[in-house]
Amino acid sequence: MKKGNNIVLIGMPGVGKSTVGVILAKVKGYNFVDADLLIQEQEGRLLHEIISEEGTEDFLRIEEEVNASIVADKTIIATGGSVVYGTQAMKHLSEIGTIVYLKVSYNTLEKRLEDIKGRGVVLKDGQTLKDLYDERTPIYERYADITVNEEHLNVEQTVDALENKLKSC
Repeated sequence: MKKGNNIVLIGMPGVGKSTVGVILAKVKGYNFVDADLLIQEQEGRLLHEIISEEGTEDFLRIEEEVNASIVADKTIIATGGSVVYGTQAMKHLSEIGTIVYLKVSYNTLEKRLEDIKGRGVVLKDGQTLKDLYDERTPIYERYADITVNEEHLNVEQTVDALENKLKSC
């Protein structure tokens, strides 16, 4: 791995960043941080409450501030799906760790995400999940140091694939 000794997981909501992150942290003996939980802790509200009460732009500002201030060492950091909209946050995260994009097809994602609003997903008015997927995919790809295609993989297989890609860095 180049850069800092952290591993930063990015990708769409529902790809398993938190689930994979916890297991990867156990396997590697790293700490684990869920950036969405840091936001909720700082704000004292759930993500979807912040979005509905403050609006999308303010939520993205809060998310960027929280992610840009993460201090970590030997930590797996699971980010929210919209973190890639914050250039300062992504600059900071790429300086302190290796950015790993967990990727699935749109069809797989659609099956995994039944309650998208309840998850605190940042959607603009009238924007569909497909629109969001098409908008974010090239951004994830641009920031990624490593991409792990999770299609047809379970959590353990995803962790194995990720570990193998990290070894070859």
